[in-house]
Amino acid sequence: MPTTAHTSAGDPLLAAVRAGVTIYDLGRRLYAGMPQSPNHPAYTHTLPRRHGDRTRSDGGSAANDLILMGTHVGTHIDALAHVSQDGKLFGGADAAGACVGGLYPEHGVHTIVPMVCRGVLLDVPGALGLESCAPGYEITPADLDATVKHQGVEPAPGDVVLIRSGWGRHFADPDREVYIGAESGVPGVSEAGARWLAERGARAAGADTIAFERLAPGQGHSVLPAHRVLLVESGIYLIETMELDELARDGVHEFTFVLAPLPLFGATGSPVRPLALVSAHGREAPQG
Repeated sequence: MPTTAHTSAGDPLLAAVRAGVTIYDLGRRLYAGMPQSPNHPAYTHTLPRRHGDRTRSDGGSAANDLILMGTHVGTHIDALAHVSQDGKLFGGADAAGACVGGLYPEHGVHTIVPMVCRGVLLDVPGALGLESCAPGYEITPADLDATVKHQGVEPAPGDVVLIRSGWGRHFADPDREVYIGAESGVPGVSEAGARWLAERGARAAGADTIAFERLAPGQGHSVLPAHRVLLVESGIYLIETMELDELARDGVHEFTFVLAPLPLFGATGSPVRPLALVSAHGREAPQG
């Protein structure tokens, strides 16, 4: 849930934070059994040492954890090393040659600079008068244009653009297959929508679905043209499995976006916990 932070006065940025900032958490909670792409190792968590397994002479005790997960599970960012086309990565690099000792030194997620920039939410179903886009619905450039016009917020070069389809409401469904949507299909942009984003110079693009882009009914992740357009052709990072419903509920379409991947050297992606920040001045922050 959104929270409000305060800090001491300092430079203008600190002063703005001190005046009050509403924080929207755009990341999903990580838990065993959550819906995810079948192409990646699942999230597992265990406690090798629990309180009481070892007790110090003063009565103190500590627990520790072991986590195993793919880097494309839960809310995560795709690095440019994640997708190749016809043997090439972004910039024309040879995909096989770019892998050195099992790592991608030039295209790995460690090369993504932490982001503090303008973020724009394009709430497509909100603009179309829907609760959610239909299963397998392709979000077209016409839909994106209509959303921009409806909201009055235009993406600019360097922005992070987040596409809400409404599909995120299925994330907590007891049947995890509903959110995965392999049989039903999943709404999202396809090639034309991806080119719309690339033409506007997005720094990164995010969505409330696992694959970011539209999945046709019964086809799953078999073909991902938007990944090709954005990652391989345009060098635009993808952020997937985001929580965007609270931003849409509060009508927040423009905000300061904050994201920092884990600096996993040579990895193709990283778990992230992106944040949307807006001034709390003149508006009551939602209660957590």
